[in-house]
Amino acid sequence: MKANAQSGLGVRAQQAQQTRQKILKAAIKVFAKSGFAGGRVDSISKLAKSHDRMIYYYFGSKEKLFVEVLETLYEQFNEAERRLQLDTSDPVAALSRIVDFTWRYYLTHPEFVALLGSENLHRGIHVKKSVNVKSMSDATLSMLQPVLEAGQAQGLFREDISVRNLYLMIASLGYFYNSNRYTLSSFLGENLMTDDALVDWQAFITDAVLRKVCIDTSA
Repeated sequence: MKANAQSGLGVRAQQAQQTRQKILKAAIKVFAKSGFAGGRVDSISKLAKSHDRMIYYYFGSKEKLFVEVLETLYEQFNEAERRLQLDTSDPVAALSRIVDFTWRYYLTHPEFVALLGSENLHRGIHVKKSVNVKSMSDATLSMLQPVLEAGQAQGLFREDISVRNLYLMIASLGYFYNSNRYTLSSFLGENLMTDDALVDWQAFITDAVLRKVCIDTSA
């Protein structure tokens, strides 16, 4: 009897987790499309094939759900970073991989770019309420730090480059292009999302980062 009761609790816990994940997945899609203000609770519950009350049961409020959406996207980014397995014995190649990864991640995860843009329109009022985001940014800098230090130790990278500024350079060069691709395409009168345009920009930002970081030995 006791074993059956425990088994029943296990099944219910699993079902609850599945429902929660369905709501979270649906919320990412709805908020990415409509932002926090336009993302309706009923739209999320409908897409998740759930009920409005379940959103409040599992997350407490629409705002808390949005905060968890942001945390989930940052954590997914961190998980992808951890799979890079960088070789710091060749810091130039490792840094190039980080630039390539960051660029491609923004390119292939438009929901991440859209939600970051939406949150910036709100001046970060929701992400400030997260107790986890700072540790996620620490993880990103911790991945970049040993690459920078290895390059400096080998006399390849400039000593006056900080990991913070290096991260901001890499992130901004990848994010700005993707977050503004539609307006920039119209403004410049060319499609910035063609294969040739994407390859060209990827090569440009990699070159820009390496030129900034690497010591010029040509003199």
